[in-house]
Amino acid sequence: MSIAEIEQEIIEEFELFADDWELKYEHLIELGKSLPLINPMYKTEEYIIKGCQSKVWLRSELINDSIVYTGDSDAIITKGMVALLVRVFSNQKPEDILNANVSFIDTIGLKEHLSPTRANGLISMIKQMKLDALALSQKS
Repeated sequence: MSIAEIEQEIIEEFELFADDWELKYEHLIELGKSLPLINPMYKTEEYIIKGCQSKVWLRSELINDSIVYTGDSDAIITKGMVALLVRVFSNQKPEDILNANVSFIDTIGLKEHLSPTRANGLISMIKQMKLDALALSQKS
């Protein structure tokens, strides 16, 4: 599945909740619960994303020309945001990740319904995932 197809799938999921942000947050929390957890050995300073209010760990690995991301967070909403981004970017080619515009975040209204610190954290996560994609694209 392409990044655009996954983004469209997420948009359609969030549309089911119309403008009920309580239900959208509950969905985000459920997504966080389904996040494939990062191996505890990677829950170190090296894998912490700077710019997030809560702790977010993210690891990327190049497997068969695609990047596989794993992550975790100590905050439930943030963990849901990690799950969304992992779902969109994991198992994609580095160049596709670098070219992705992640407009689905604005389409579902996520950024405008986050506190400024969480919104900054979301931007930091995306930036880190793209930096990892750039670094790993030079290894392939």
